[in-house]
Amino acid sequence: MSPAPAGLARRPRPGSPHTAAAAAAARPAVPAATARAWAELLRLPAVFTVPGDVLAGTAAAGARPGRPAVLAVGASVCLYEAGMTLNDWADRAEDAVARPHRPLPSGRVRPRAALTAAGTLTAAGLALAACAGRRALAVAVPLAATVWAYDLKLKHTPAGPAAMAAARGLDLLLGAAAAGRPLRPALVPAATLAGHTCAVTLVSRRETEGGSPAAPLTALAATAAVTASLLPPAPRPAAPGPAADRPAVRTALALGYLATAARPLAHAALHPSPVLLQRAVGAGIRATVCLQGALAARAGAPAAGLLTAALAPVAARLARKVSPT
Repeated sequence: MSPAPAGLARRPRPGSPHTAAAAAAARPAVPAATARAWAELLRLPAVFTVPGDVLAGTAAAGARPGRPAVLAVGASVCLYEAGMTLNDWADRAEDAVARPHRPLPSGRVRPRAALTAAGTLTAAGLALAACAGRRALAVAVPLAATVWAYDLKLKHTPAGPAAMAAARGLDLLLGAAAAGRPLRPALVPAATLAGHTCAVTLVSRRETEGGSPAAPLTALAATAAVTASLLPPAPRPAAPGPAADRPAVRTALALGYLATAARPLAHAALHPSPVLLQRAVGAGIRATVCLQGALAARAGAPAAGLLTAALAPVAARLARKVSPT
């Protein structure tokens, strides 16, 4: 049978693969810019720093990750992304001057859509926390309140860094609460993570216009102190096996944290320009993953620590395409 002349091709039968292909081709494609705009708004590379909070909290509580931990990770991710979206919504007027390329001032995402997304993500996060258990919900509620308070009121006040630090600390406690264990063993790891977060937040406050070396120097000192707290004590003779490997994992993760965060902070302290401050903030965000892994290893869960640290290269690779700050 000879092919039909051009323009007189037979119509495909309803339900045939040709019909489905034609319908798919007829649908308007979602603009790539829209998907990228939402990726920028949500700061997707930074989301890989979130699961480690729950894993470190679960390890600190002496539990193994299970279904409640998975639900808590989902809740943590939703609340984190709600904060990212709400952050840009609250700063849209300021960003129109300092960061006109951001999704909201550039018009690629509408403010109403961003605010709706923040509310929806918050509700989803609380719902997932409720599924993880009453204790998890009891931590997720103040966590969500802290996120909204920071973005809408506290960010540009002296209490801003402390509020951001509190949110990270609560996020780690969410892992312990989801495990159904007492929160007390997780308080020191939560404080350690909060201290790192506070230091990075102090640097981020001047990342658009530059500033003095005080903030990066403070963050550098905090990084050194956190690293010292993560390193194991002097080695003791031990039989080969998992117990002997634990200090090595903890040391490697602690030094990975130091290597990721310290050098960019030193550069920013020597020359606190916007570019170098932004690099220091990005490095501080990525270093959070190694910190979480080291905290898990210090709590006796080296496998969870290594699993957490494996997210760092993914975040770094994605950060080349979408800025985490």
